[in-house]
Amino acid sequence: MFYQQERIGLFIDGANLHSAARALGFDIDYKKLQLHFAEKGRLVRAFYYTALIEDQEYSPLRPLVDWLDYNGYTVVTKPTKEFTDALSRRRLKGNMDIELAIDAMEMAAHLDHLVLFSGDGDFARLVEAIQRKGIRVTVVSTLRSQPPMVADELRRMADTFLDLQDLAPSIQRPAQWREQREPREPRESQYAPAEGDTDAIVSDPGRRRPPGM
Repeated sequence: MFYQQERIGLFIDGANLHSAARALGFDIDYKKLQLHFAEKGRLVRAFYYTALIEDQEYSPLRPLVDWLDYNGYTVVTKPTKEFTDALSRRRLKGNMDIELAIDAMEMAAHLDHLVLFSGDGDFARLVEAIQRKGIRVTVVSTLRSQPPMVADELRRMADTFLDLQDLAPSIQRPAQWREQREPREPRESQYAPAEGDTDAIVSDPGRRRPPGM
């Protein structure tokens, strides 16, 4: 539930949200997502977090990151870390949990309602800490994919859980669109992510943009 005059902050775990939407079979229109929550109350800030690969000549993620940056989102990025798994495959890992948690705590004094787009159970303690400041927290992920994308402890900790499938009619990109108003996330990575890791994604040199007020 949202109240018209409450101050809302969106915190989007980019790779996690992309994986959830892909599991449900749709693409997200980030302009529609932004407008949807702006109509729910006073949208203070929309943060988008993703890891980017350094020293890559072309990044399929860069057009989306640039579009978000120029269209009202605060984009926070950092370089991925590369390692070799037990089968000698090249893996990339880019976890943005710390960056998101720090920004959420810093922004808490300016919000009444925090909306977290992630199913990562590591955020359960963050949600608890935010709630102790008197702020309501809505978690957006999905139980309707196979397997479900949201950790049970995170879903139970939230004041409200919003299934991404229920939100889809308001924020999805129409399937018949051939030309998009803004870029979409890349569907495939040339590198395999670490097992169980939704934070690995192909891109190019990262940068950290401070949230600011």
